[in-house]
Amino acid sequence: MEELITAMIVDDEPLARRKLVTLLADVPWARCVGEVEDGVAALDRISHLQPDVLFLDIQMPELSGIDVVTRLQRMTTMPAVIFTTAHDHYAVSAFELEAVDYLLKPFGAGRFVTALERARKVVQARDGAAQLERARMILTTPAASEPANRIVVRDGNAFIPVNIADIDRVEAADDYVVIHALSRRHLVAITLSRLQERLPNPPFLRVHRSHIVNFDRVDRLLALDDSRLEVRMKDGAAVPVSRARSQEIRRLAR
Repeated sequence: MEELITAMIVDDEPLARRKLVTLLADVPWARCVGEVEDGVAALDRISHLQPDVLFLDIQMPELSGIDVVTRLQRMTTMPAVIFTTAHDHYAVSAFELEAVDYLLKPFGAGRFVTALERARKVVQARDGAAQLERARMILTTPAASEPANRIVVRDGNAFIPVNIADIDRVEAADDYVVIHALSRRHLVAITLSRLQERLPNPPFLRVHRSHIVNFDRVDRLLALDDSRLEVRMKDGAAVPVSRARSQEIRRLAR
């Protein structure tokens, strides 16, 4: 099922608004959430409705479409703007304001859909960036009073939650970590020390400056010599234990 794109129409001509409403109704993945006839009302409605796409006439009383976009640029997130006008000499100004497209009246259904498709790509790109930032915050912000239950990782263009209990081990990779969970590897942009703050102890223990293991997934500990141990995981992986941590584990095991 395609993700729905919401659109709002701002035009002082009733016939122009009606045409856009009709064209939007023919696009299954788009929905009109509002229409207004002037720029002043548009600013209030845009703030309330927060549409994905804005069809905006340029020549309007009180506030022009150019004025509306200039004010919208102060917002954290503004709609993807498609200017609609009967005058082509505004095109340069429109694209200087980073408009997605510029529909010159009269325009047909084909040209309309092309513009809306461009706007949809912009909206989806913004949403993807926002998801990535939310995932980064979820991953890198320690919980206030208790460890996390899951970590969000990126998998291609998707974001998936990984349950903490499903993690076998974690290894450092410069400013990243590699999380081993359910026979998969996930590269995540966080340091091992920051991730350690989010993992419950026990069962997670940092056995080396580059390794954290889930002791619920440990098969056995092997003595390499008098001072060093090696962790053997249930999946067969071998993880080195630092000399200091090896000595601590030996003391605890006595």
